[in-house]
Amino acid sequence: MFDVQKIRKDFPILNRKVNGKPLIYFDNAATSQTPQQVIDVIVDYYTNYNANIHRGVHSLSQEATDAYEQARIKIQKHFNAKQPYEIIYTAGTTHSINLVANGFTSLLQKGDEIIVSALEHHSNIVPWQMLCARTGAELKVIPMNEDGELILSDFDELLNKNTKLVFVNHISNALGTINPIEYIIEKAHSVGAAVLVDGAQSCPHLKPDVQALDVDFYVCSAHKICGPTGVGMLYGKEEWLNKLPPYQGGGEMIAEVTFEKTTYAGLPHKFEAGTPNICGGIAFGAALDYMNRIGFEQIAKYENELLAYGTEQLLKIEALKIYGTAKEKTSVISFNVGSIHPYDIGTILDKMGIAVRTGHHCAQPIMDFYKIPGTIRASFMFYNTKEEIDTFIVALKKAIMMLS
Repeated sequence: MFDVQKIRKDFPILNRKVNGKPLIYFDNAATSQTPQQVIDVIVDYYTNYNANIHRGVHSLSQEATDAYEQARIKIQKHFNAKQPYEIIYTAGTTHSINLVANGFTSLLQKGDEIIVSALEHHSNIVPWQMLCARTGAELKVIPMNEDGELILSDFDELLNKNTKLVFVNHISNALGTINPIEYIIEKAHSVGAAVLVDGAQSCPHLKPDVQALDVDFYVCSAHKICGPTGVGMLYGKEEWLNKLPPYQGGGEMIAEVTFEKTTYAGLPHKFEAGTPNICGGIAFGAALDYMNRIGFEQIAKYENELLAYGTEQLLKIEALKIYGTAKEKTSVISFNVGSIHPYDIGTILDKMGIAVRTGHHCAQPIMDFYKIPGTIRASFMFYNTKEEIDTFIVALKKAIMMLS
């Protein structure tokens, strides 16, 4: 059975107070909280076997190497990659996207086209703009509608023989929209284009199967999945990873170095220059273990209940407008109240112990589409409760009254 009160005991931060009030943490789309089970893994690493990996013959180095590579296998199995070396450790989603964008510099030319969606985070826009500036390729955009859904008929028209790459997030961080990536991948492949999916927001709520999706690249960050910051992964099909040149040069990513010539290591090390975030990688695996023990089906079912309940309660408030009303959506609610600036409401909510995100959520084109400066975003995880939503609603009404 799904027991939210038992789960909450795993998260020590949920016991603290903020401004004298019990913390209600509704900023999960920015970063999730970390359970004690993962914290213990981090402490154990630095307490018992902190050492550099792959290079040492001593026991600590071998223990650290084994734990780090076993975590890679956990990530591989979680996402159902074909091979462990198709999982590249990175510093997070942004790093992963930039790695791919840098690699395609040598594969694109003037006249080529790449496609992004109107729902993207800046991390899945700016690297591709930079790539176009380097190569002369042209950036096209899949438009969105008022519900926050992509207009797929326009996507179909954008695709042509010049399309080389398509980039789309699995779930919008600003609106919670779940994009139809299966359709997008299939259509892109029909014209020979590769597809990268930004899974930063989907991986806490869904369990993507990269082989079933037939996606070419899939990226995410551990800190959205109950893990630590500063570590993430790039999944890439072996054939694509072999085509891309190394992103950085240094130790670990080499086979042989002379002053005349350097040859590069095979996958995954070709893309993993320097000493990695060893503890972060190990903790990433532990975070996936933790969430899999709870079960992603149970997580999704419970979070959908929170989304439905939160939406219902918010819509009872006069002048409140929700942005992002897609039929397929996860537990993110972006809203504004009349002409009150979202920052002002967010500041007052913080005084009452409630953490929400305000602003454009690194998705400024979405805000420009709606002609608003930003939104208040409440984002829920499986350790949140309906009782917290009730407290949030009461606090929000107080904030509105103070600012009206």
